[in-house]
Amino acid sequence: MRRIPFTTGWQTRPHANSFAEVVGAAAPWQDVTLPHDATLGEPREPAHGAGRGYFPGGVYEYRRTFDVPSDAAGRRWVLEFEGVYRRATVHVNGALAGHWASGYTGFAVPLDDFLRYGDDNEVRVVCRSAQDSRWYAGAGIHRPVHLVVGDLLHVALDGVRVTTRDADAELAVIEIATTVENDRPRLATVEAVTEVRDAAGAVVATDRAPVTVRPGEPAVVRQRLVVREPALWGPGSPALYTATVHLRDGDAVVDDDTVTFGIRTVSVDPVRGLRVNGETVDLRGACVHSDNGVLGSATVDRADERRVELLRAAGFNALRSAHNPMSRAMLQACDRLGVLVMDELTDVWTESKSDFDAALDFSEWWQRDVAAMVRKDVNHPSVVMYSIGNEIPEVATPHGALWSRRLAEAVRALDDTRSVTNGVNGMLAVIGEATQSVDGGINTMLSDMGGFMRELSGSELVGRRTAESFAVLDVAGLNYMDARYEADREVFPNRVVVGSETFPGDVDRLWRLVRDNPHVIGDFTWTGWDYLGEVGIGRVADVEDPTARQLNGPFPWLLAHVGDIDVTGHRRPASYHREIVFGLRRDPYVAVLRPERSGRETVSTPWSWSDTVGSWAFPSGTEGTPLTVEVHSDADEVELLLDGESLGTAKAGEAHRFRAEFTVTWAPGELTAVARTGGGETGRFSLRSVEGPVALAAVADREVIRADGTDLAYVDLTLQDAAGTVALGVDREVTVTVEGPGVLAGFGSAAPSTEESYLDDVHTTFDGRALAVVRPTGPGTITVTASAAGCERVTTTVEAR
Repeated sequence: MRRIPFTTGWQTRPHANSFAEVVGAAAPWQDVTLPHDATLGEPREPAHGAGRGYFPGGVYEYRRTFDVPSDAAGRRWVLEFEGVYRRATVHVNGALAGHWASGYTGFAVPLDDFLRYGDDNEVRVVCRSAQDSRWYAGAGIHRPVHLVVGDLLHVALDGVRVTTRDADAELAVIEIATTVENDRPRLATVEAVTEVRDAAGAVVATDRAPVTVRPGEPAVVRQRLVVREPALWGPGSPALYTATVHLRDGDAVVDDDTVTFGIRTVSVDPVRGLRVNGETVDLRGACVHSDNGVLGSATVDRADERRVELLRAAGFNALRSAHNPMSRAMLQACDRLGVLVMDELTDVWTESKSDFDAALDFSEWWQRDVAAMVRKDVNHPSVVMYSIGNEIPEVATPHGALWSRRLAEAVRALDDTRSVTNGVNGMLAVIGEATQSVDGGINTMLSDMGGFMRELSGSELVGRRTAESFAVLDVAGLNYMDARYEADREVFPNRVVVGSETFPGDVDRLWRLVRDNPHVIGDFTWTGWDYLGEVGIGRVADVEDPTARQLNGPFPWLLAHVGDIDVTGHRRPASYHREIVFGLRRDPYVAVLRPERSGRETVSTPWSWSDTVGSWAFPSGTEGTPLTVEVHSDADEVELLLDGESLGTAKAGEAHRFRAEFTVTWAPGELTAVARTGGGETGRFSLRSVEGPVALAAVADREVIRADGTDLAYVDLTLQDAAGTVALGVDREVTVTVEGPGVLAGFGSAAPSTEESYLDDVHTTFDGRALAVVRPTGPGTITVTASAAGCERVTTTVEAR
């Protein structure tokens, strides 16, 4: 079966019922290219709630017409959706053809019974979002769509599965299982001819096998092939192969399919930890949400690919998809770049966390969602763990343990080659019983949530109540439960543990626990990348702010304001600190507390980082202000200099949590940190103030992009001096225009609180930065022009091919 991109030619509008159509009250249709987020353009209001970023819910519809040739009745026609948020119904020529509850798992809709051959056909998709998520989920057809066409005798959709049965440096044995379906009226026999090719395209293994298929009774062809001297897939060497299966009837090819895979072995145990190809790998992990910043929830391939590239460059070797199955595009990027994946099924089982969330559908749809996730993941070597849930409240109950076992066994029945985990939060699992025993109850808990989580998670109560739910897993996922890491080694000696979600400020202590305890296989910080919704959970507020002790930021807060990398792809100070803790960076890093925080008492959450910036480029008027300077380093000590004059020396390294702190009166110049161990210099890092006038600069991430609709050009816009130093405190409105075969798909900054829209062509910089995302509409030269008050207009070009 061949997938044909089906993302252009669509229109969308708020859903209109038949009566609205009759009286002319329906909204006009708007042309769109998929993937698309229907929520991002809606007006935000405080009443819509902080979790969703103050965006409303809604019901939206999409339509597209397509031609079906008159001679196509002897073919199979299927429409495949990678993700529609949510509760989608698909109508073909006015008739209901299919529906799907989940907003994140893929589904296929057979079209044959609904088509008009030799005529135009219309497909409509209606989808619904409400108070159904704790974060910004957007709405609409937010992942790609494919039209799938094939012979009546064909390879099933996602019907080729490759499994490594044995592998070492000399030889690998792989099994290729191909499901063949026969929709013809009679028995048929064909030959399955399989070729395996390496990255250079050379054939490295082949096999042929006859297969007889009865109508309506799929047949599975299993072929074992030997690959000599295989290039093994791993984090340091992500070698990929392709397998092509041809169904031949004599000399004619009836159907074919090609899949990409990697040859690798994975094992996990409490003594040697996680091993890939026999080598132990500690997971330097990041949790990531599914939205793409200024694009909202739209999952254009390049957006997810770019995120993986930047996260990997920042030191992460593993990603956890929170809290829904990862997109195909992100999995493909992880395969190519050697990033390991924990793919997660859901945020809820049978108990709701939002009024209209997936718990309403779970008991009916869970098996289909599990099957869809595994079917999508099974050939991706990057996927090493399936997570069956996140912070499920009922795991500490007998019925929750039943569901834990049911889900884990369902995953294993479909794929027993990967580990099963579950991100358990001990505090949430026993919250009712725990708060009753705490003086002050819930208020006491919220005053020090991080400390309360840590203390409670290590208790005998949590250990006892979660024992069965953990026992059904291959790896125990612990969310904010690091107090159990070392204790579980004694109490549960066969338990393998992963920090499936952890506080960012604890990375030094948590990474030491990973390094010292083989049964703890890694750490996944919350989060690797900032995201929309759950607004302000990482904010730092002045004590005088009346909202300072609220968990969420008030309207118009938009972003969670957490993450090593902001929504534009810019690394925050936490990212460099983590890189140093991981042992991946020798140079120190300098971060400076914002001048407006100088001398002020602040309040923060467990997910907050210090309100620092990697900059010394503050505006005129900052002179004489005492600023806190953090120097992050693994060296024994660091010396701080301003224009070559020493400001003092302080201890750093692991014993001091990889951080030294200075108080410096701001003055323009060059601030330099020099790191030393044993008296010898190990690295240095400098920040500079702005010199001369500030200009607007525009730089595209690549000069050439694909014109096939899956690619994007990311244009960084900065206010900087002639030396390239980005200026802070001088933010301005920037206007962007696009000429040529392209459109402005999203434009914004990392400002955590704003009323500006990512869909407008005008946006204000934040800390001197903004990001414009351009989507090609065809081949040719795309010109992006940006202007700002007091700056010369700048242009950059990108070639779409």
